[in-house]
This record gives sequence, structure tokens and C-alpha cells, in this order.
Amino acid sequence: MRRLFVIAGALLVFGAAIAFADSAANAVAIDTVWTLMAAVLVFLMQAGFAMLETGFTRAKNAANIMMKNLMDFSLGSLAFWAVGFGIMFGADAAGLIGTDKFFLGGAMVDVSEGISDFTFWMFQVVFAATAATIVSGAVAERTQFKAYLVYSVFITALIYPVVGHWIWGGGWLSNLGMIDFAGSTVVHSVGGWAGLAGAIVLGAREGKYIRGNGNGSGSRGGKDKVMVNAIQGHNLPLAALGVFLLWFGWFGFNAGSTVAGTDLSIAAIAVTTNLAAAAGVVGALVLAWIISGKPDPTFALNGAIAGLVAITAGCANVSPGSAVVIGFLGGVLVVLAVQFIDRVLMVDDPVGAISAHGVVGAWGTIAVGLFAQEQFGGTNGLFFGGGFGQLGIQIVGVLAVFAWTFVASLVLFSVIKATIGLRVSRDQELRGLDIEEHGAEAYTDFEVYTTR
Repeated sequence: MRRLFVIAGALLVFGAAIAFADSAANAVAIDTVWTLMAAVLVFLMQAGFAMLETGFTRAKNAANIMMKNLMDFSLGSLAFWAVGFGIMFGADAAGLIGTDKFFLGGAMVDVSEGISDFTFWMFQVVFAATAATIVSGAVAERTQFKAYLVYSVFITALIYPVVGHWIWGGGWLSNLGMIDFAGSTVVHSVGGWAGLAGAIVLGAREGKYIRGNGNGSGSRGGKDKVMVNAIQGHNLPLAALGVFLLWFGWFGFNAGSTVAGTDLSIAAIAVTTNLAAAAGVVGALVLAWIISGKPDPTFALNGAIAGLVAITAGCANVSPGSAVVIGFLGGVLVVLAVQFIDRVLMVDDPVGAISAHGVVGAWGTIAVGLFAQEQFGGTNGLFFGGGFGQLGIQIVGVLAVFAWTFVASLVLFSVIKATIGLRVSRDQELRGLDIEEHGAEAYTDFEVYTTR
């Protein structure tokens, strides 16, 4: 009888071990499938950016926009595989940079717990591509294609991964306690600040800022009045399609950042993401309506992007109510930022990328220090009894990332300008980059070329 009990006990232990192993294996499988599915959703955002940027720019540059979005992902994937992933997630050196995992060296296919490096790389490469493609909109309609290819590689291989290491790869901002769950700063502000540097070095499109005799109001020179010419995009339905694709993909962007389908917080993250986007549309629409007297569709569309960017840092750390406030203020801010950058700074950003991603990304990151609640993960922000500590950390992170990204990008664009050239000629710009750069036409049955 005693032997029987021993055998039965051994069988129970063995059965429990098998069940536990099956459970662990199932968890890894679920996490892997979820992360890869989220990566595919984020990859679709590449199409969203392409549609949005094309719709907000002129028809004579549509094929060029398509090519840029295709190539920044293609070259960016190779650059991130070779160098970027290692800099971002390799072994830490002084909190500043990663030092291994280049070319995915040492990556394992089979894992006993957690997702593999291959799964994680696939999710991260689509984030890297997002940061690079944001720049495309800010420098649209006047950049040489070869120059675009060069700076896309450098952004994906170096500028973006350094920031990623600081915050997500065990670097100094991570150790300081900065919270940026899905990348308001890591991804979006990096793209926005790099776009700002590029737009400054490039200069405005022909006909954007027109000088004339006046009293000097608004002039940078002090004698001539500068008239701001609104250069309209050619296809608002296409831009709207881009926004809907981005909104759809953003559920993978934010909820997928758990990199775990077994993490049930993905539902709460999806809720905060959606509410912030909706509130961003309302905030931008209301302010634009007040300013212009019309419900401007371009600002409403950018309001959706602003709401999404704003909530990306704190989507796993704030309540649904706070997400509405963060998104609404993001929508308001994008309208104000577009007006300020365009009319005061006189930096030509055809799609509002600097405002929607750079400025609003900074707001969303700082908002974590205000609205975070411990019950949703992380810590309490200022408005929920947490004091100024987390807020201060968030501000330090925003400023540090701006300094690195803007200065590094300014140097990069200036070097490209001084060597291979950055901007197309005036005649090429007026004729359109589709014909001049690619020898192709996006709309072959229509005359789309202009002298403006």
C-alpha cells in the first residue's frame, strides 16, 4: 500500500510538472503571437503615414512620398538589424549606449520563458521605422531623394537607438525612473525634433513665405512684411484614410508594448488609447473652429494624431478619465503649435509633423508626471498625491532627448547639405519631385504640375 501511495504521489508530481510546462509554453506562445500581431499592426502605420503625408502635400510629389515611406522602412530595417538594435538593447555602457547584439548576434530562436530576441526585434524595428518616417512629412516636397536615404539610415541606426537605450534599454533615464511606456518621446518626439532640424536646414518651400513692402510686422528682416501662404494638400480623403489606418495601428503600438498577450492590462491600454484619440479630435476641432469660424478637417485629422501621440507615454499608467484630458489638451496644443511654428518661427512643415509628434510627444511625456496613478501601474503623478518627483524626471527626459536629437540631426542634415546636397533645385521643386527625382507620375491622366 505504501508503495502504491509513493507511485501515486510521483505520478501527481510528474503530471503537475507537465501541466506547468505546458502552461509556461502556452504563455510564451501567446506572448509571441500577440507581439508579432502587434508588430504587423504597427507596420500598417507605415501605410497610414504614407497616405496622410501624400494627402497633405501636392499631387506632383505623391510618388516621391510613396518612395520615401517605402525606403525608410526598407533601409531602416537593415540599419536597425545591423547596428540600431544593438545600440538600443545591447549590454549597457555607462547608461549611454548598448554594446552588443549587432546583426542579432547571440539571438536565440527557442526560449523557455518570455519572447525571443527575434520576436522582440520584429516589434522594435517597426517602431524604429515610425520614428524615421515622421521626418518625411516635415521635409516633404523639396528634399533630394538620395539625401533622404542617407539620413533615414543614420536616424534608424544611431539617433533613435541612443534615445531608446536611455529610456527602454537600461540607460540613464530608465535608471532615473522615467516613464514612456510606448514612446511619446522615444519614437514621436525623436521623429518630430529630427524633422524640425531638417526643416530648418532645408528652408521653406518656394512660395511658402512671400516678402512684400509693409511696415515690417512679422518680418525677420525688419523692413518687409512676410505673408504666409497656405499651400494646400491635394487629397483630403487620402489624408483621412491615413489617419484611420494610423488610429487602427496604434492599438498595436500601445497595447502591443506590453509584449505579452498574457498581460491583461492590454484592454485598459486600448481604452485609454481610443479615448485620447477621440478627445484629441474634439480638442483640435473646437479650437480651430473658434479661430477660423469653420470646422477645419485638416486640424481635426491632426487632432486624432495628437491625441494618440499624447497618450502613448502614459497609456498604461493613467485612468480613462485622465486619458480624455491628456488627449483633448494634445488636440488643442497641436493647433497652437502649428500656428506658432508656421507663423512665428516660420519653419515650413507641410504636414504638421513637428507639432503633432515633437511638441505633443513632449506634452504626453510630461503629462505622465501629472496624471499617473499607481493603481494603473507605475507611480502617482502630481495630481494624485505623488509630488513633483516623477514630473521632474519626465521633464529632464524630454529636455535631454530634445537636446540630443535636435543637435545630432542638425549636424547630420548640415553635413549632408555640405556634401551630397540636401535640397533639389528651384526648377525641380516647381516641376515636382515625381518627374524630376523618379521619372514617374502618380496621376498619369491628369496635369498636376504647377509653378507654385
